[in-house]
Amino acid sequence: MKKEIAYIGLGKMGKNMVLRLLEHGWRVHVFDTDQTAVREVVKMGARHLASLQEISRLPKPRLVWVMVPAFVPASAGKPAGKPVDDVLFGRSGLTSILKKGDVVIDGGNSFFEDTLRRAKKVQAKKIEFMDIGTSGGPRGARNGACLMIGGDKKLFIRLKPLFEDLAAPHAYAHCGKAGSGHFVKMIHNGIEYGMMQAIAEGFNLMKHSSFKPNLKAVAELYNHKSVVESRLIGWLKEGFDIYGENLQAISGTVGATGEGEWTVKTAKKMKLPVPIIEGSYIFRLQSKKNPSYAGKVLSVMRHQFGGHEAKRK
Repeated sequence: MKKEIAYIGLGKMGKNMVLRLLEHGWRVHVFDTDQTAVREVVKMGARHLASLQEISRLPKPRLVWVMVPAFVPASAGKPAGKPVDDVLFGRSGLTSILKKGDVVIDGGNSFFEDTLRRAKKVQAKKIEFMDIGTSGGPRGARNGACLMIGGDKKLFIRLKPLFEDLAAPHAYAHCGKAGSGHFVKMIHNGIEYGMMQAIAEGFNLMKHSSFKPNLKAVAELYNHKSVVESRLIGWLKEGFDIYGENLQAISGTVGATGEGEWTVKTAKKMKLPVPIIEGSYIFRLQSKKNPSYAGKVLSVMRHQFGGHEAKRK
C-alpha cells in the first residue's frame, strides 16, 4: 500500500504517532486547531491541512486517522460535545468529503456503543471504517503502541503496513467487527483501574504500617522477577524517584476519564459482576471529597504513563 495518510488531532498521543509515522517513511497530512502542535510536526516533515476540506485533494483511495477526544465537558457556556461526531458528521465533516473506497479510522478512546452507531453511518456512505483502541500512553505512541483493531478483516490485512509501523513488535491484533477495538480497549482500561487500585491499596498499607519500609526500594524490588512485576509498578517507582515517597506535590484526588465508568455500566447491562473494577471506579469518585495517600499513588501512576494532571492545585 502507499504510505500516505491524513491525521486529525495532534494531542499527546496524536502528535507522537505522527512523528513515528514520519520516521517510518509515511507522507502525513495533519489537521488540528492547535497551531503550535501543527508547527512542531510540520518542522519534522508533515504537511499542513488548512481545513478538513483539503483532504478531498489527496489521491484516492484516501486514508484518514481521527485522534480527537471522545468527549468534551461543558465549559464557559458551551455545551458538552463529542468531537468525533463533529469530525465525522458535522458541517464539512469527513462523511461529506470522503468517497466510496476511502478509509476512516477512529483511533481515540470512543465508547464502543458510539462506535457501532458511527460505523453504520459511515459505511452507509460506502466509506470503510475501522476503530482502534490505542494503549501505551504518549511514550507508547512515540516508541510503539499497542493497537486493538476492529473492522473488516480484509481491510485489516490490507492496512497491516500501517499497524506494523505504529505498533511495538507483536502489539497489534484484529479483535473482530467494527466496535470491537474500542470494546476491547474499554475492558483494558477497566482492568487497568483494578490493577492500579490494588497497587495503591498495598502501598498505602505499607506507608501506614509500623515497619515503615522504603517504598521506593520496595517498588524497585517488586519489579525484579516478583509475580506483581509490571509496567505499573515501574511507573510508580519513577514517580517516587521524582516526587519522593511521600508524594507531597501529588494530588490525592484521582481523575477518571470515562472508560472505567463505561466498563461498569456495560457489565450491568450484561448482568455480569465486576466488583473489583466497580470498586476502583467508586474510589476515584469518592477521592474528590476524601483525598488520600492511596489516591496519590494512583495519581502519580496516571501521570507517569499517560501524562494526566496529578499535581496538587
